[in-house]
Amino acid sequence: MTTIEITRFRASAARADALLAARPAMLHDFETDRAGFLDARLIRLADDEWLDIVFWRSSEDFAESRRRGGDRPGIQAFFALIDGVVSTEEGTTTDAVGA
Repeated sequence: MTTIEITRFRASAARADALLAARPAMLHDFETDRAGFLDARLIRLADDEWLDIVFWRSSEDFAESRRRGGDRPGIQAFFALIDGVVSTEEGTTTDAVGA
């Protein structure tokens, strides 16, 4: 099974370009510094809302990442552009990532 992190957040339209520009550095920090990080997808919704879907090897890996928060420069830069978190959920899937 794969653990899925689903975070819905707000970022103003004025910050959208900066958010997208900061995304690669955040993903790089996750890839190189977060055990169990598998993949992530960012979806732009209506009304300045975004959906970030992150795939983790296990619930424990996800929990450790949450504990560490924005402790890397690329992650900090991305998080700084978020106006507010609407919701965060955790789930699991039996589908292979990318299938």
